[in-house]
Amino acid sequence: MELLNVPKLPSINPLFVSLILLFTLLIWLKLAKRKHLNLPPSPPKLPIIGNIHQLGKLPHRSLRDLSRNYGSLLLLHLGCNPTLLVSSADMVREILKDHDAVFSDRPSSTATNILFYGCRDIAFAPYGEYWRQQKKLSVVELLSHRRVHSFQFVRDEEVELLINKIRRACLKGDSINLSEMLMLVSSNIVSRCVISRRSEEEEEEDGCCKFGQLAKSTVVLLTSFCVGDLFPYLRWVDVLTGYIPRLKALFGELDSFFDQIIKEHTTLKTDDQVYNNDFISIIMQLQKDCKLEIDLTNIKAILL
Repeated sequence: MELLNVPKLPSINPLFVSLILLFTLLIWLKLAKRKHLNLPPSPPKLPIIGNIHQLGKLPHRSLRDLSRNYGSLLLLHLGCNPTLLVSSADMVREILKDHDAVFSDRPSSTATNILFYGCRDIAFAPYGEYWRQQKKLSVVELLSHRRVHSFQFVRDEEVELLINKIRRACLKGDSINLSEMLMLVSSNIVSRCVISRRSEEEEEEDGCCKFGQLAKSTVVLLTSFCVGDLFPYLRWVDVLTGYIPRLKALFGELDSFFDQIIKEHTTLKTDDQVYNNDFISIIMQLQKDCKLEIDLTNIKAILL
């Protein structure tokens, strides 16, 4: 009689059991597939963040120590991004020579997608026909020996200005930041070759931002930490922190700046050979002669 008084066990929903079995099967298949991958050695990682905690305050030294422990090929998980660390010259040579097509693309990021018109620039464009066209344009038209030699006087003028500035500072007994001055000279040379303007020129009357300021802001935001690049499901955090709004604001300034530069080169007639032979004039002339099938958006992306 006591057996008859045993309470009944609650019934289990067959759908719930099926979901548990399906979930278990998916995990097993994922683990089984992972075992067959011939991956490089990888240090132990934490859930979600992966190996980020092992980078420390000096990442280059931390990576050196990891490569000493795990070899010249090392797999790191930076958030959701598997990253291959190569620390051997022989391995680098093999990757760049024998497997260059596999490793030819650069990973896109939130900043490059927003600032570079969806990665249409030369540096971050995905490997393909468009990238090959941009590379040919750079090698043949923009960076050929003849073209580089034609801007020799620009380099001479900027170096002379630098020497005079250093001389005046020495006569006054003032201290100088040589690193900053050399960076400015380099920026001025590039800016004059590309758009016929020095990067340190004052703002125009219409309020157009200086190219130098825009370039500095671009570098700062490109090298800033972006949560969404490591954890895509936390991309909304970059909106709350103001990172994405700052990127969009900078993109608007860059776009307006290059629109004005293109308009000037389209309408303004001048006998200045530098102005007529800067990079933007060359690209626009190739487009006009139908030798280059690109639109204005591509031109602005190339200039970046």
